[in-house]
Amino acid sequence: GSRFPAAIHEKEACVMSPDPRRPQKGLSLLELPCDYVLLDLETTGLDPKNDCIIEIGAVRVACHETVDRFSSLVRPPVPISSFITALTGISNSMVQDAAPIEVVLPAFMDFVGSSVVIGHNVNFDINFLYENCLRLFGHGFPNDFVDTLRLSRKLYPQERHHRLCDMEARFHLHNEQAHRALSDVILTKECYDAMRRDMEQRGLDPADLRSSLKAGYGRSPFLPD
Repeated sequence: GSRFPAAIHEKEACVMSPDPRRPQKGLSLLELPCDYVLLDLETTGLDPKNDCIIEIGAVRVACHETVDRFSSLVRPPVPISSFITALTGISNSMVQDAAPIEVVLPAFMDFVGSSVVIGHNVNFDINFLYENCLRLFGHGFPNDFVDTLRLSRKLYPQERHHRLCDMEARFHLHNEQAHRALSDVILTKECYDAMRRDMEQRGLDPADLRSSLKAGYGRSPFLPD
């Protein structure tokens, strides 16, 4: 059955417009699913058409509880730069025996299935998955997704920054290995859960997010009293 009440599926009220450059891409939702796959990628650069995935991390969540994990390094067809190694800790020697994306991506797509996807600045990850799916399978990445960066901007407009490290500090959390895919996934889930609990404590639900979106960018109803 449906993961969400019927009202939440009123797409015009709760989603961002589809990406015209990627017509087979899912929609960006303002929702709080309890069943989802939370993911993060590490890559050789910022361009989803020309750079490569070097690590995929994900957890499958059911009723807010982690029930399965996926973690794999990916051997890219080009060397990893010293900058990316310094940022992620992933070196060329670490990926030399890893499977290529042609092997890892089909296994990952089996893991994801048709689930709603959650991630931090997840549009970045979705675009990489989209371009790789297009190249390998002939179709895009159609899963709808929730961006915790977007949620944070809606809930805490008084905050200047909404990076994962900013949310980590805001919620007094700790990331064991920053810029490694699975560790970032675990931290993002903790941030998502913290925002969800905060909304519950303040009597807010996804309908409030959508109402704020339609009302424009005046004073946010999410500022604390």
